[in-house]
Formats: sequence, C-alpha cells, structure tokens
Amino acid sequence: MIDVGSGGGSPGIPLASALPDREVTLLDAERRKCDFLRRWAPPNAEVVWGRAEEQPLERWCVAVAKALAQPPVAAELCLPLVRAGGAAILWLGEHADLATLATASGRLGGGEPELHDGLAVLPKVAATPPGFPRRSGVAKKRPLA
Repeated sequence: MIDVGSGGGSPGIPLASALPDREVTLLDAERRKCDFLRRWAPPNAEVVWGRAEEQPLERWCVAVAKALAQPPVAAELCLPLVRAGGAAILWLGEHADLATLATASGRLGGGEPELHDGLAVLPKVAATPPGFPRRSGVAKKRPLA
C-alpha cells in the first residue's frame, strides 16, 4: 500500500499500525514532512521522499490519498502506481465532480468510481496507458476531463 502525499501521516501511519503484516509506503515531496514521518512511522512503513510522478508504475496493490489534490488530479497521481486488480482510494469533498473523476479514472486504466461514505474507490482494471503519469505539475495545470 502507498499513501501518496502522506504529509502528517494520515491515513498511512494509522493504516500501517492497524495492518502490521502489510508493507506501507509513505510518500511525500517535502523533505521536512518525510523527516517527521520517519520519527513516527511503525516498522512496517517505509518513508519515501519524492513525487508520485517519479515512482515505479504499477508496483502497489492499493494507493490512498487524503487532501492531495482535486479528485481527477489525485487519480492521475495514484492510479498509475497501482497494478491491475488493485485500487486507488481517494477522500472526497462534498462538492466533488464525480463525472470528471470517472472520466479521469477511465483514461488511466481505472474503472467506474465506487462511493463509500466520502471515499471514492477507483478499481484498476487495465494497465496504465503510455504517457501517464504526465510530468510533475502537469496534472494540476491541465487535469484530465
């Protein structure tokens, strides 16, 4: 499992603590946040300083993101990291545009989003198409729609 944009450690650290037999990667682009995470991460959590766009593709079964970016952007940063048969789980705000999220998911090899109490579960149904994720910052500037 990978927590993309782990920041203060939520939800990655609680998930790693609750699932001690699972390996959890806590990913953040800010070094000071990674330093904080290293102090609090349980033994089954690895802290990685870097950007989602630079990580190995289709390595993890599950990617989670909370307050990372708008849902289509978060989908582009998370779904390429997940192998087929896995899922990306995104926390949604109450005004999230689900149609745009579904379009982005489909373009990235994901299926129709499933909603569960403020969470969108994006199943990974196919390999990530070539060209994704786009270079750092491009997803935010030009979200998939």
